[in-house]
Amino acid sequence: MTALPQPTWFKSSYSGGSGTECVECAFVDDGTLIRDSKNVEGPVIAVGHDAWASFVQTIWGSKSR
Repeated sequence: MTALPQPTWFKSSYSGGSGTECVECAFVDDGTLIRDSKNVEGPVIAVGHDAWASFVQTIWGSKSR
């Protein structure tokens, strides 16, 4: 059996400046993974492409208000 490649995680550029409120994301074939950067062995939320796009669009849309 072939091992799955490890996701490449990146921190949100909008996380708190104190380093205590960071989330990390990783893009994968099926969508996006999200985890707490302080607990990298903890739970991971997986969302599909459409859900991620809707989330990002909602966040960016609220920035302009």
